[in-house]
Amino acid sequence: MITFDAVRTGVLLASCLLCGATLAHANPASIVPSAAEPGNAVDLHVRVDYEYETEKSNLFRERVGLPVDPLDPIPRTPDLKFSQFRHLLTPRADLGLYHDTWLSFALPIVITQARELELADGVGRDGSSTLIDGLLPIEGFDARDPGTPPPGNLVFRGRSRRGLSQVHLGLNTAPMNQRRDPTKPTWKLGAEVRLAVGKVMRFDALNPDAETGVNKGVHELRLWTTFSRRFDRTEGWLELFWQVPLRERKNSLFEDPGFGSTNTSLGQVAGVSFGLEVYALDDKVNQNRISLDLGAKVIGHFEGRDYSEMWEVFAFAGDSRGTGPLILDADPIDPDIQPLSHPGISNFENYLETAARFALRAELGTFVKFAAIVDVTWKTDHVLSFADAGIDLPTCGTGKCEVDDNDLVNPGTDEVNPLHAPRIDLVGHRYHSVDNLGIVVGVQGQVLF
Repeated sequence: MITFDAVRTGVLLASCLLCGATLAHANPASIVPSAAEPGNAVDLHVRVDYEYETEKSNLFRERVGLPVDPLDPIPRTPDLKFSQFRHLLTPRADLGLYHDTWLSFALPIVITQARELELADGVGRDGSSTLIDGLLPIEGFDARDPGTPPPGNLVFRGRSRRGLSQVHLGLNTAPMNQRRDPTKPTWKLGAEVRLAVGKVMRFDALNPDAETGVNKGVHELRLWTTFSRRFDRTEGWLELFWQVPLRERKNSLFEDPGFGSTNTSLGQVAGVSFGLEVYALDDKVNQNRISLDLGAKVIGHFEGRDYSEMWEVFAFAGDSRGTGPLILDADPIDPDIQPLSHPGISNFENYLETAARFALRAELGTFVKFAAIVDVTWKTDHVLSFADAGIDLPTCGTGKCEVDDNDLVNPGTDEVNPLHAPRIDLVGHRYHSVDNLGIVVGVQGQVLF
């Protein structure tokens, strides 16, 4: 159990690591909007971020039935290669409310997002388990031109997506501010509500052009804190955050169908970022500065449901208007099948995301700041389809229960998870995401009023 004393000790240690003696300047972790200051009624900081992100990974699949040693793990074979790119524009504003207390506002706008799946190296169309199992037709599917098979080794091409993903609203404060007290670091705390707005991200094979949304349909809460400390020509910084889903919109894909369903919510995320900014130019007279910011981050993605590299394919194969192999049964108690479309999202295994950051920052006077940023990201290998078969209920007593005293999920009972698709969730058929690599190139422009 984490105690208050442990938290206080951690804060003090972080503060000590960032000790120094001069004022903080360029790094965003050290900028504190304020209000009701002598001669300065209110601060307004406006920033625009642009990011181009590209991501690649290899998709392996478990293959039961292959000849292996009984002591070996479940065999996996390469199946597909995934690639995605995204252009993201994010206007931000911070408005001072009182001494070192401010409101924050951001609008992450996806200009374009597109993804593709192609056959893995050395795998033919007659050797891909995705095609053999009928999750996609043997010729593949192109959502941009449904009547024409995708060229070459492509087996799936998604529709280009765009739009507003969320609205970020935050309340923030700085218990310590190096500008006010040079003997202390700048310590900032914040709580941000991320409201799901805009069109929910869905897939419709019969009308791909109608579904171009980028929003997950889940409202989230993000809690964060940063420390920064300026030395003579260096500045250290540290950020911690935790992000948790609050509530799903009615039209989101994260619906709980009841019965024996488990882990139906978006997974939680938590992480730490840290780095050191080194000033190559520090003109204290004209307030012009150029610096190199080197950092890293480690983010934990915790078990839950989310959009994976395969989510559009799963939705394609689980469309209840067709005969695909991933169509679900909405009511496992009814002896007849009640067709339920697979939402596409699936259950993820816990995994880590790590990244290295390189940023070149510049200040032109006191009020204008620019930055060019490159992030190189890696994700640990993880399973991306493993919904549980259900919940083994206790033997009848009170509440929901089972008649048979066993440790099994009995078919045709309340124990069954309607979201479980054996073709992709059962051990021996699951998908693994491996060799994940991403690159993000971005620019920032900020004006301080």
